[in-house]
Amino acid sequence: MIKIEIYLVISIFMLGLSHPVSAQEDCKESEHLEKAVNGVGAAQILIALCLSDQKNYTEAVTWFRKAAEQGYAPAQYNLGKRYANGQGVPRNYTNAVTWYCKAAKQGLAIAQYNLGVMYAKGRGLPQNDTKAVTWYRKAAEKGYLDAQYNLGVMYAKGRGVNQDYTKALTWYRKAAEQGYEDAQFNLGVMYAKGRGVNQDYIKALTWYRKAAEQGYQDAQYNLGVMYAKGRGVNQDYTKALTWYRKAAEQGYVDAQFNLGVMYSNRDGVHQNDTEAMTWYHKAAEQGDAGAQYNLGAMYSYGKGVPKNDTEAMTWFRKAAEQADADAQYRLGVMYDNGEGAPQSYEECYIWLSLATTNGSAGKPAKFRDICAKKLTPENLQSAQKKAAKLFELYR
Repeated sequence: MIKIEIYLVISIFMLGLSHPVSAQEDCKESEHLEKAVNGVGAAQILIALCLSDQKNYTEAVTWFRKAAEQGYAPAQYNLGKRYANGQGVPRNYTNAVTWYCKAAKQGLAIAQYNLGVMYAKGRGLPQNDTKAVTWYRKAAEKGYLDAQYNLGVMYAKGRGVNQDYTKALTWYRKAAEQGYEDAQFNLGVMYAKGRGVNQDYIKALTWYRKAAEQGYQDAQYNLGVMYAKGRGVNQDYTKALTWYRKAAEQGYVDAQFNLGVMYSNRDGVHQNDTEAMTWYHKAAEQGDAGAQYNLGAMYSYGKGVPKNDTEAMTWFRKAAEQADADAQYRLGVMYDNGEGAPQSYEECYIWLSLATTNGSAGKPAKFRDICAKKLTPENLQSAQKKAAKLFELYR
């Protein structure tokens, strides 16, 4: 990612200023203050940056404005940034756009990129993907990584341009080859799905690995999938486990779930129900219905933990409320048997009705009808109404 300091260093060098102001210096006692007071724009910018480092945004804005009004593009960009972020001035996207535009028209890539973002998000001016693409392109052609990546996204999604995976691939590659992890990941996806290029799992693996080694969670997870399924590489559950764990430890819910499955099913590892429970629990707490169901099953069977029907019902319910048909089925059966909660044929009927509608792999219709026969006509009618309401809520 290119930073504004690069442009400032160039400006300072051209104006003969010896060095930037250290963050440890007193900004008002630096050697550049006299030059700043006398109107030297580059010195004014250095003082403003020093004040920004010290979180004194109000005074920083004053100095950025002095340089910006003299036409210094880096100062114009920074003044726009302060308005966009509400630092030292009230947040004002219209003013941010004004200053970004001044710097962008002078060819400052970071300002061109930010102006593109403002158009893409409709901040400070009407949303306009076509103009966003125009400004992204200007910055991208100067080598600005964020712009190259965003331009790739615009082509991939057909925003502001006709959808064109080949051009998306081109721009992703430019950013990816400079180490931009989002672009590396997206390039891997393009190769894996054959978008804009012939499907090539080996190249997908290569780009996933580059992003994964930078700590990119999605890439770590996808790399794990590639090893688990033997795509572009020999199947290797041990390596799949390694990459799933890296993503899982960063909170990636699908990786946490997959780790639980691997430990439950002995996929390349020794079966370890306790470890499986740990990872199912992490994923379940993030709302993953599959993990919630599996966690309920572990409690129901006493695998990795002592058998606990109350806990089993708790997790089956969480999954059932996300329209997991198998969880709805298990919940109905537990109510029928009085496991984890007082026996209730009405609740049994309700949950087995939902499981039937949602296509559970069990035999919910058969057991639902058995529960129905245990209800009075009035209770059956009540259960049917409740089931209809819940179906609308949980489908």
